Amino acid sequence: MRIVDLNQRNANAAAQEITDAGVCATAHTCDVGNQHGVTELFRELASQKTINILVNCAGISHIGKLESTTEADFDRIFTVNVKGTYNCMYAAIESMKAGGGGVIVNIASIAATAGLADRFAYSMSKGAVLSMTLSVARDYLPRKIRCNCISPARVHTAFVDGYLKKNYPGREKEMFQKLSETQPIGRMADPKEVAALALFLCSDEAAFITGTDYPIDGGFFNLHG
Repeated sequence: MRIVDLNQRNANAAAQEITDAGVCATAHTCDVGNQHGVTELFRELASQKTINILVNCAGISHIGKLESTTEADFDRIFTVNVKGTYNCMYAAIESMKAGGGGVIVNIASIAATAGLADRFAYSMSKGAVLSMTLSVARDYLPRKIRCNCISPARVHTAFVDGYLKKNYPGREKEMFQKLSETQPIGRMADPKEVAALALFLCSDEAAFITGTDYPIDGGFFNLHG
């Protein structure tokens, strides 16, 4: 397994955790928004071992509606969330074709298909991820390359903790509970739950699944009311 991250320390930590679990993993640094850097890294990795699974989970968020989203905000979100996903798929596809097939899983969001307040740029980017997923799934059916995406609702990550600390100092616990309860199931997802779904979609058990968006939302879409 190859872990790619903008931050070398984070990449090393993830690779070490995987290695400790008994799976060989290596860490690599790359800015997914830079096509040249992504292409060079993926070419090097493919020369060592065919790339047959790609999980695109690099992403950043932005809070704001249309009028409070600057061009710089929009470009920053687009570069990482949209162009980054495109760059990685673009760089991996030749290796998958040469190897006789592969699997791509893109991490989108419920924001791709739900009208969330104050998420203009973020929703745009995740809608693009979903659209790219469907396009790649259709175009590469003859090459035995499956492409799906996962659309989580709120997931308890370090980003959530940082957001609460910055915007609700002294009220972090209260606001965490409030945000958790927006999911009918009453809590945020654990990152491992999203990872488990990605693992399934990458496995042979999911060999008949392609061109599909999987909400993992604690009932967000269907169980309100």
